[in-house]
Amino acid sequence: MSELLIEIGTEELPAFPLLKELKHIETKWKKLLEEYRLISDFKFYYTPRRLVFFHENFPNKQEDTLAEFIGAPRNLAYKDGILTPAGESFLQKTGISEKELEFKQIKGKEVLYHQKTIKGLQSEEILAQIIESFLKNLNFGKSMRWGANTFEFIRAIRSIVCILDDKLVNFQSYGVKSTKKTFVHRSISYDLQEFNTAKEYFKLLEKNFIILDPLKRKERILEQFRLLESQKNIQICEDEELLAEVVAITEYPNALLGSFEEQYLQIPHEAIITSMRENQRYFAVFNETSLSNHFIVVSNAVCKDYSKIIHGNERVLRARLSDAMFFYQNDIQDGLNPEKLATITYLEGLGTMQDKSLREIKIAEILCQMLKNDKISNITTAIKYSKADLTTQMVYEFTNLQGIMGSYYARKMGLDYEICLAIKEQYLPDSEQAPLPSTEFSSIVALANKLDNLMGLFSISKIPNGTKDPYALRRAANGIIKIILNLNKELDLQILLEKLANQYKKFDIQILKDFIFERLYTFYEVNTSFIKAVLSSKNTDLIHINQSVNALIKLSKKANFNENFATFKRLANIAQTSLCQIDETLFVEEAENKLYEAFKEKLQTHSLEEKLENLFALKPFIDEFFDKVMINDQNEKLKNNRQALVYRIYQEFLKIADLKELSL
Repeated sequence: MSELLIEIGTEELPAFPLLKELKHIETKWKKLLEEYRLISDFKFYYTPRRLVFFHENFPNKQEDTLAEFIGAPRNLAYKDGILTPAGESFLQKTGISEKELEFKQIKGKEVLYHQKTIKGLQSEEILAQIIESFLKNLNFGKSMRWGANTFEFIRAIRSIVCILDDKLVNFQSYGVKSTKKTFVHRSISYDLQEFNTAKEYFKLLEKNFIILDPLKRKERILEQFRLLESQKNIQICEDEELLAEVVAITEYPNALLGSFEEQYLQIPHEAIITSMRENQRYFAVFNETSLSNHFIVVSNAVCKDYSKIIHGNERVLRARLSDAMFFYQNDIQDGLNPEKLATITYLEGLGTMQDKSLREIKIAEILCQMLKNDKISNITTAIKYSKADLTTQMVYEFTNLQGIMGSYYARKMGLDYEICLAIKEQYLPDSEQAPLPSTEFSSIVALANKLDNLMGLFSISKIPNGTKDPYALRRAANGIIKIILNLNKELDLQILLEKLANQYKKFDIQILKDFIFERLYTFYEVNTSFIKAVLSSKNTDLIHINQSVNALIKLSKKANFNENFATFKRLANIAQTSLCQIDETLFVEEAENKLYEAFKEKLQTHSLEEKLENLFALKPFIDEFFDKVMINDQNEKLKNNRQALVYRIYQEFLKIADLKELSL
């Protein structure tokens, strides 16, 4: 076993593509090692200018493998005692002589067979091939070419290190020869620096301000944050995404505290934070109760005096905030103007943003009727102004502030608080962990937006396919489910979609309904057959569906569930559609009477969970019924009556879940 050090030195890797591919890099390297039979534990490091793999115990050669070769049957391999072309081909493939030919019985046929050991290659012979395969397998999105080269990578590759037990593995890839040289921090030198061993490599980087381990860079930043918070009595905004990005673009991070003029705090804080975050990668700073006129910049520079870096970043931010202030003041002066939405195209086939708002108002009217909400007038006003901030200068500059800026401008116009709040919350939830709209008023506005997205795009055949979902319709469907469950009010999805359909080009509503319900499979940590069983009940009220799934999950955790389930699965399989009414005068066996009386008694419940438990409590009566009663009696009336009883019990289960779909 040997030490293996590999470094791919590049020009600065862009943070977002790097972070997106980061979760796959180690998996892809491990898979390649398995394919080449060089399985070994390793550590992976990265900085903006290098990808590094270090193996403390790397195999010196591939594992030997046993190869089996199977050829034609004997009657096709030989004809009149002479080897046929099929036999000759087998000799060439295996590299053996005719004297070495063997036959073996496989699946009842005697066929040509040969087995031999394939010796593994030395690691240094194939490392170049592995590294090149790995680099070609990385997917950062867009790639580039450099110089007169025809190969591509996310950024130009400037150096390659590959040393096995401190011996250089010589090869050339991506126009670069492997060397024992690496780049140190640019504040120290722009030239490649030499080293001899892996140990020297790590010392060289550490000495020259390269923190190779991203976890150590992250911890360094957080320690500096904690120190600044303690010294300055401030609180630095927690932002994991921004922190990951900063870790990805620095090799020796230093957190610095800067400031800006207090007058800019007149700008809505979301706009200030967005401007700092998106344009400059600054962290926002808070006092005890509000946003402070300070910021944190994480510098990658190495120097004794950081004051010039702080002042330079303050100057840049001042220009950004000055622009934001200008946009904000102009937008307030102009106010929200929904009529301008007629000039913005939503999507071809779905008209303008004004058309979209009008459709959302009609959806909200239907929602208010179904939810028995009497605030349709204010909800209509909220939707009328909800998209109007798309025409403002601030949202044009920072598109992720749509809705947020609209709520500020609506407040300046004197609109009611709940209208302003609904405008702000209209896109919630907009991610997996995002909060839900905080009121029923806001929820109806948000539902109208999401329902129009789904209805509209499905009506013009913009349906998600495979992993592609450019219009985030799966997220919209998830949001609809979450909002309705949070409202905890009866809302039949089938009826709702049918009422909305006449606003759109005709399409199969069933496809959209199935699309929404498919999202439910991600909502519960349970055997997926539980969800399928509940959906097979054909109930389309989301609250009922949720209660049914949860009741089934709770019941399944009881010790005797599997035993009970077997009885009721049998009942479900036996049950046949019956149009007959149950006639108690036709009960002959005591077990029939006992089952029917117990069934009627168990139906007297107040909750769906209690009903399911009571139905499962019928097990002893059903078992006795199956043991002592012949369902398919020769007497047609008795047979039909018994089938009607079994079907009636199954029907009650079917209102909750189709037990035939459950698999344990």
